[in-house]
Amino acid sequence: MTAQLITKALVSGAIIAAVSELAKRNNAVASIVHSLPLTSLIAFVWLYAGTKDAELIGRHAYGTFWFVLPTLPMFLLMPWLIKILGGFWPALGAGIAGTVGLYFLTMRLLDAAGVKL
Repeated sequence: MTAQLITKALVSGAIIAAVSELAKRNNAVASIVHSLPLTSLIAFVWLYAGTKDAELIGRHAYGTFWFVLPTLPMFLLMPWLIKILGGFWPALGAGIAGTVGLYFLTMRLLDAAGVKL
């Protein structure tokens, strides 16, 4: 592993850890921070730092937009899934499975609409 890759992993992990710790203290603020597309923003920065290719970032942002949409129902359904499925892990599994299904549906709909990613 290169020092740059280790730095990326440490910085990215620290941000995730900070948000999870913040949630223990102030869930509302943590929810706002968590709703920021931190993973995407960090990926944009790392990708640009490694390539200096702004057009690549633009294409990546465009594709990311379309694949954020099928993830949104999981966030809305998680509280309900936790109640009906009896806990976090089954709800998370169901949420992930549903999201994967919506990814495939999104890909088919985008292809049918002529959207190229």
